[in-house]
Amino acid sequence: MKTKEARSVLILLLTAAIWGFAFVAQRVGMQHVGAFTFNGVRFALGSISLLPVIYFFGRKNKDAQTEQADTKTTFKSGIIAGSVLFIAASLQQIGLIYTTAGKAGFITSLYIVLVPIIGILFKQKTHMKTWIGALTAAVGLYFLSINESFTIEFGDLLVLIGAIFWACHILVIDKFVKNVDAIKLSSIQFATCSVFSLITAFLYEDVNILGISNALVPILYGGIMSAGVAYTLQAVGQKHAKPSHAAIALSMESVFAAIGGLIMLNEIMPLRGYFGCVLMFLGMLIAQSENMGSEKIEDLS
Repeated sequence: MKTKEARSVLILLLTAAIWGFAFVAQRVGMQHVGAFTFNGVRFALGSISLLPVIYFFGRKNKDAQTEQADTKTTFKSGIIAGSVLFIAASLQQIGLIYTTAGKAGFITSLYIVLVPIIGILFKQKTHMKTWIGALTAAVGLYFLSINESFTIEFGDLLVLIGAIFWACHILVIDKFVKNVDAIKLSSIQFATCSVFSLITAFLYEDVNILGISNALVPILYGGIMSAGVAYTLQAVGQKHAKPSHAAIALSMESVFAAIGGLIMLNEIMPLRGYFGCVLMFLGMLIAQSENMGSEKIEDLS
């Protein structure tokens, strides 16, 4: 592996670690504030934290007319992406009230195998390895979340539905990012998610300064580190990393979530739960292996 590529993979592993430990921050934060309050403040900080990145690294438009057109497209795309993000993040945040950080991390990571499957609706080709990976991950989910009465835990179900929306969110971003600046799009989608979350919070939760101040450290981590810093690291890391290597590195988010939950929250799963985690991670790797094969062909051509 070349030096630049190896450095990029390490940067992406750091990104995955930041995202993984964010599950811990989300659980801790909700000891003081509601789910929508947490997300509202968190994503507001995330949007603001990207502004310096936009200022220093944003693309420069050639003329005012082009800039105006790009701005309109970016805002429209950001609002749509932010709406999907609001649903995904809300389901995940509420689900974390009823489940552990480690389980939530692995279940959320199912978006890796869900993206190509949902892509079928958009006439995208899905390979056999994707289906094998999805089946393996599904068996893992059974061992992780299905109890003896063959029902899924409520929190796990919410996070699982959230994973479907995370997959939809990735497909939406993939569609929009081809036409607009990715960092500007992220800042606007974070702001949109924040507005929707705060509106819901003021309607259904007790929003107060004391609760927010008590949850300040988890909120700052979830907003600045998980959004601003991690997103910037992802953008830098993916410049020289192969897509499959990047995907595998980022999928380590689930492992870091489990480690964080174990070390910081003393979350311990039964043996079948850890077995399920292994199967789910294996399913993710199988689903991504198709991309690795494609890259080898490209390298030989």
